[in-house]
Amino acid sequence: MDAGDFLTHRLQNAVGRDNVFEQEPLCRHTTFQIGGPAQWLVLPCKEPEIVAINALCRETSTPLHVLGLGSNVLAADEGVRGIVLKLAERFTGVALEDEGRITAQAGASNDVIAAAACDAGLTGFEFAADIPGTIGGAAIMNAGAYEGQLSDIAEWVRCLTPDGCVIKLSAEEACWGYRKSSMMEKGYIVLAVGLRLTPDDPANIRERMDGLRQRRKAKQPLDMPSAGSTFKRPEGHYAGQLIQDAGMQGHRVGGAQVSPKHAGFVVNCGDATAADVRQVIADVQHAVRAHTGVTLEPEVHQWGF
Repeated sequence: MDAGDFLTHRLQNAVGRDNVFEQEPLCRHTTFQIGGPAQWLVLPCKEPEIVAINALCRETSTPLHVLGLGSNVLAADEGVRGIVLKLAERFTGVALEDEGRITAQAGASNDVIAAAACDAGLTGFEFAADIPGTIGGAAIMNAGAYEGQLSDIAEWVRCLTPDGCVIKLSAEEACWGYRKSSMMEKGYIVLAVGLRLTPDDPANIRERMDGLRQRRKAKQPLDMPSAGSTFKRPEGHYAGQLIQDAGMQGHRVGGAQVSPKHAGFVVNCGDATAADVRQVIADVQHAVRAHTGVTLEPEVHQWGF
């Protein structure tokens, strides 16, 4: 048995034969709809399975990538070596607790959690309803929109450390900042998040969610594949405005383009490659730096380059 077959066998023992896919195209699992094959794509159902896969990667020096809904990932055209652990498939439980609390597994989508909170008459998560990702990704990067962010409502985060320990971090220990956290800095895998929300009339919550949804639809290119906002917001500026001012809105390379609707988004016009997207990002960075002296930092995670 060669090394690849050995690892496939170990993965199947950990999560079951039906939950392991070899050479799985990542274009099927990212919102950019771009990306070559993952060497292995694995769909865990339980925390012990994630712990076991993490241990296997340490034992065999195999790269490990954690994927939610793929809404903030650009995967290389040539593919990604190692294991891609997709949580947003079968690790998606959401539980209503007492006193306005919700516990969600890391693969649960923000939209599903927002709907559950609304049905339960709990407010505070409306801002995240249409953020196209999972609660695990939201915790890692302190996702936010429209004056709300995860750190406003999260009480704790359960994580798996690189050396295999399952720990529970308080909100203070998570050290959330703008698009960052201690989990991001230390390479932790988020397993679950505890939220504390406030009682309110479900009708009022639903009205606010609908209002935010309409604002997003009016301003963002939601009808085209993308990874959301391409760049982090520079201090004292807005990335989209800087890109506009540098004359880069609508700039296109191959099938990738700076959205004519919102300059903060790079979109896939239908046949974009990862190389196209990376060239657009580089062109925008160069133009903005030359025009304003500001260096834009990509928000999108780039795998396999």
